[in-house]
Amino acid sequence: MTGIGETSTHFFHHGSASEPFVFASGDALPGITVAYEMYGKLNARKSNAILLFHALSGSQHAAGYNADVPGLEGRWTEDVKHGWWDLFIGPGKALDTNRWCVICANYLGGCYGSSGPASINPETGKPYGAAFPPVISSDVVRSQAALLDHLGIKKLHAVIGSSVGGLLAINFATLYPERVKIVMPVATGLRTTVLTRLTLFEQVLAIENDPHFKGGNYYEGDPPEYGLALARMISHKTFVHLDAIEHRARQSVTQPEGQLSWYKVGHNVESYMLHQGKKFVKRFDANCYLRIINMWLRYDPLRDAGVTSYHELFARSRAAGHHYLVFSIDSDFCFYPEEQAELIGSLERAEVSSMHITVHSDKGHDSFLLEPQLYTPHLVYTLEGRWQKSSLDSPVNEVE
Repeated sequence: MTGIGETSTHFFHHGSASEPFVFASGDALPGITVAYEMYGKLNARKSNAILLFHALSGSQHAAGYNADVPGLEGRWTEDVKHGWWDLFIGPGKALDTNRWCVICANYLGGCYGSSGPASINPETGKPYGAAFPPVISSDVVRSQAALLDHLGIKKLHAVIGSSVGGLLAINFATLYPERVKIVMPVATGLRTTVLTRLTLFEQVLAIENDPHFKGGNYYEGDPPEYGLALARMISHKTFVHLDAIEHRARQSVTQPEGQLSWYKVGHNVESYMLHQGKKFVKRFDANCYLRIINMWLRYDPLRDAGVTSYHELFARSRAAGHHYLVFSIDSDFCFYPEEQAELIGSLERAEVSSMHITVHSDKGHDSFLLEPQLYTPHLVYTLEGRWQKSSLDSPVNEVE
């Protein structure tokens, strides 16, 4: 199998002074930008498109190698130049670009080219900072639906999302049920659990209490690096299985400079986590991280769809003929397998076609990034419509 090769980011500009983009909060901007990449080609009917939602700190760059994205103030580091799902996207891979056209966009509120707090406010010539509106999942979904309109795509073959991206995939499918056939939530859930809410709130406090944060208006001074690093460390231990953290940690212990006045780092795992935090602050913006965390904290697909129960919510999927492929990871500490079981239960009660696959891995939540061999057979099976072969309906994989 060959890879995607070199790629580049495209920019979609949406809205104007006369037709502003209105956020769910009621705030409005005269225009927004959505950064996106595409892999593979749309067919003549534009019926072979797959929309891919990235995870918490991901980007539009899902496959191949992208050397640079302009205007990011150094955040496009070596860590993000290789596509985050490169093992899954390309000719002959799970998302086979000889057949499918895969689209991945940076979230509204993000820091990799889409409009966000680090973007320049045209009225001031400075970054928006705290003035950038709060973002919820429906804002992101609406901005990407507008991108699909721009590309001339009326109906997706599939929508896929991993982790936080899975929440958005469900949100898209239930807000625009007529615009998708297959829904693939990977290692995600149906709601924000109490444990997740507490973990996210800890990260908010870490950033807010950094003396350099200044309420989000820090761009003319030192950024809140300590707060952002701590937030990343809090989240990182839910993404990587604890055994894997211990395995990855170097045996040597490195003392941080200027960060701890009394405590002496005494274990290699502590050094490892500090390294992860320091590395993260080079590629991410604290305000953007807070916007995405806030989106996760406020996630409510019932509110967005204007319904009062999950049965009502997924009745939309049943009416649209959706098929869901739901993945669990048995060692996941971020979205526990019980969360996917809850999702499947809601789908079954609403009589929505679904399949639930549990992946057995020792890599924890990050398995969906690292182990394509555990996911590819099921992704291919579903995308090709083989689950529907016994149905009297025509296969879903009618592509040109």
